[in-house]
Amino acid sequence: MAKFYSELTPALQAFIQKQQIFFTASAPRQGRVNLSPKGMNTFRCLGKNEVAYLDLTGSGNETSAHVAENGRLTIMFCSFAGDPLILRLYGQGEVIRPWDRTWPDWFKPFDALPGARQIVALHIESVQISCGFGVPLYDYQGDRDQLIQWATQKGEEGLRDYQAQKNQVSIDGYPTGLMAEG
Repeated sequence: MAKFYSELTPALQAFIQKQQIFFTASAPRQGRVNLSPKGMNTFRCLGKNEVAYLDLTGSGNETSAHVAENGRLTIMFCSFAGDPLILRLYGQGEVIRPWDRTWPDWFKPFDALPGARQIVALHIESVQISCGFGVPLYDYQGDRDQLIQWATQKGEEGLRDYQAQKNQVSIDGYPTGLMAEG
């Protein structure tokens, strides 16, 4: 049975800190729903009603486009080890980019990673937990290093070129707001 909260409790924040993977879900008013797995120690709890993750350059930029279009964002965690639990965070997203004047403050809690293109924040409106009894058990073996290697090999100029070619619009044609030059 699902239970709702208006904010993240200390116990739920502790649960989040133990997770190695999280999922983001967003959608424009018209178009595809995007569901993306994330990891690499990029997620931070910033308060009872605010979380953020460091978004790394990838093949698309759907979340950014959807947040720009309507703001809706859901983030989900589920336990793959220990006690079962599914945790969903619902709210309004915000995208902060390196050229934004607020970037230094937002970036403070994160480790610098090659390919970092933006921070996606979630201003939490509601929190839901459910049992997670149907989620299988898995053992964490470690993070993959291919994305970091790829971004390091591309270098800053190569990443800007890639973002200009691949990260400017969503698969449904919505602008992402990511400008390669800032």
